[in-house]
Amino acid sequence: MALSPMDVTQFAAVDTARAARMLNEVRSARLSGGRAPVAPRPVIEQSWERVLRSGVDPEHDFRSGLLAPEEVQRRREASALRHVLPVLREGLLSVADVAHHIMVVADDEGRVLWREGSARVLRKADGLGFELGADWREEVVGTNGVGTPAVTRRPVQVFASEHFVRSQATWTCAGAPITDPRSGRLLGVVDVSGPLETMHPATLAWVDSVAKLAEARLRELHMLTLERLRAVAAPVLARLDGRALVADRDGWTAAVTGMPYLDRVTLPKSPTAGPRWLPTLGACTVEPLGEGWLVRAAEEPVPQGSVRIVLDLGQPRRWSVRVLGGAEAWVRELSPRHAELLYLLAVHRVGRSASGLAEDMFGDPARTVTVRAEMSRVRRYLGAYLEHRPYRFCEDAEIEVVLPDDPRDLLPHSTAPAVAARRASLPAP
Repeated sequence: MALSPMDVTQFAAVDTARAARMLNEVRSARLSGGRAPVAPRPVIEQSWERVLRSGVDPEHDFRSGLLAPEEVQRRREASALRHVLPVLREGLLSVADVAHHIMVVADDEGRVLWREGSARVLRKADGLGFELGADWREEVVGTNGVGTPAVTRRPVQVFASEHFVRSQATWTCAGAPITDPRSGRLLGVVDVSGPLETMHPATLAWVDSVAKLAEARLRELHMLTLERLRAVAAPVLARLDGRALVADRDGWTAAVTGMPYLDRVTLPKSPTAGPRWLPTLGACTVEPLGEGWLVRAAEEPVPQGSVRIVLDLGQPRRWSVRVLGGAEAWVRELSPRHAELLYLLAVHRVGRSASGLAEDMFGDPARTVTVRAEMSRVRRYLGAYLEHRPYRFCEDAEIEVVLPDDPRDLLPHSTAPAVAARRASLPAP
């Protein structure tokens, strides 16, 4: 009787060699168009399809140039991941060394910035090109524990010939994405890798748990920076009349006066001092204050008029919404969930109820609480152009959706039934 994909993962922990042979047969059959003895796991099969479209050679590995040591160091110093290295080391390294694994931390572009663990396994990793400064994006080196979690935005374990490139078939890895709790932006991936015989089905849950601890630490650090900014803001706001707030550089509010509290205000990507127009606040004056910005709202009404909204889903992991019109254009990077929601609203211009969006997103119309919470967050920066009951873009807004060159790459992380159906229905190039 044929095994299901999930059975294969469990089977590998019991009989590694036999499972590796079986997965090699699956891979060979998939590449040749033959009949596979076992279906690949969905996350692996979807990755293989993306990699095939990217033109990765399954029989010969490709290694792009390593970053220079100076560039690796520059990226380390610029990455927020440096703040959570102690959490990752404490949670992973002691066990990884005993289990003959290594810990690898890569940035959002798939570049390896840190590698630690078993010296013997580090030498083996060198032979695979798994080195400091190496590029391990999925579209460059195929299905793997760094590049694939970066695309799917969820933890992924890749065992033996689940790797697309043959030279990696002696390896097992489990990677989890780490996202910025302030913006939802991908910061990078933490991965635990080792030789085939070190595979264990619990490794993925272990790595994912430590990645979540790292994200929790980033939230704590963010709260500390807001507290420091709040201390600076309090005496300044106490002297002001009218509506004003102080926000950090990402727009998270530290303190307000003369207005209801806002969790976050949408600031330009690179704000400068002077008059600005901001969503939800309208005409404002922005001034630097400490490690953030003092935003003073003008009393005149928010300018009205036709507006063009561009939902850009064309670049992998760089989704954004751009508003053109009114007093000033602005752009905001989108988290995966907000990209999904706005795409569905762009497709359904007549609108979707909370239960309809829940059905679209989760296949469960009862999950309206989750949908309403996320839409509430969306409305904080796009509320001037969104209506509800049902949720929809304003009638006078012109909506443009920028799709990837290959429509099958539309929101590739998304498992939302409605998004998956749209991906499947769009014609291939």
